[in-house]
Amino acid sequence: MSHFFAYLARMRFINRWALMRNSYTENIQEHSHQVAVLAHALAVIRNRYFGGRVDPGAVAVAALYHDAGEILTGDMPTPIKYYNPEIRDAYKQVESVACDKLLGMLPEELQPDYEEILRPVDGEIQQLVKAADKLSAYVKCVEELKAGNLEFKKAAEQTAAALDSYNLPELDYFREHFLDSFRLTLDEME
Repeated sequence: MSHFFAYLARMRFINRWALMRNSYTENIQEHSHQVAVLAHALAVIRNRYFGGRVDPGAVAVAALYHDAGEILTGDMPTPIKYYNPEIRDAYKQVESVACDKLLGMLPEELQPDYEEILRPVDGEIQQLVKAADKLSAYVKCVEELKAGNLEFKKAAEQTAAALDSYNLPELDYFREHFLDSFRLTLDEME
């Protein structure tokens, strides 16, 4: 019996932003879906407008699974995860062990297929998933600020600065054409 997919279903129980007061909770399953949608969009934009040749489906799938290891590790808050190089490197090892454990839950014949998803080696895919992950964090900050939660003010500033540093034209395009809509109410989007 394989427990892989039952473990994945538990992603909905792992909440993000544990150190912050939230106006609404966000779990890693919801987050992973949003990152997959955003990563797919970035891939499509790269291909359509900036001469890219990346597979948007492969990007979306990698994004969907990008936090799967957190089922076993929990969500480590960013300020702690990147506090110093020793903690960052140790956490990367913990994430690797978690991926090994998840892969070990699959039948041996399927493990190579999921290894490629859980640990994408394509640098372009990794780059787009990372950018979409940060973009998703920024969207969360925008939505919290829209709800009047100033707890996310500093996080929004830091995340916007991180997005600025990516120097990805598809990310800039998304921010210019789509991001402001997240600041609007449903009635304002009509």
